[in-house]
Amino acid sequence: MQAIRTGNVDQSSVAFAITINGDYAGYTLLNRYAPDMNYSHWHITNPELRGLGLSTALYPYRIKTYFDVVPMDRLIHQTRTRNVAVNKMLDHWVPVAETCYIERPDGAALPGDFHLRNVLRSDIPGLLEKARSAGNR
Repeated sequence: MQAIRTGNVDQSSVAFAITINGDYAGYTLLNRYAPDMNYSHWHITNPELRGLGLSTALYPYRIKTYFDVVPMDRLIHQTRTRNVAVNKMLDHWVPVAETCYIERPDGAALPGDFHLRNVLRSDIPGLLEKARSAGNR
């Protein structure tokens, strides 16, 4: 409940629903700690929509939404190294900046090895152009 958007730009966690043709498909959550330390999580909860490329297609628009809604400078993706599907999707958009062991990862994940990827506000135009070039409108 605390992640339901209030309009307060200082809200520490903000959730957004993902809908396809008006039907709920999943959600994304942005956890904010400082202008340069923000983490996102996304979940396609409708099993029929998993593995179809939805996360890849929505990625630049999801990221743009975060930067449009809150005053932040950097988003950090923190993904388990063994999460092949998510890492493949992110590889399409953002390179791995670092791989390391994290004792207290953001969200509900247990300690382990993670890839870290950074997205800056200045990266948004390039992500949108890449999406347009790929026919991802």
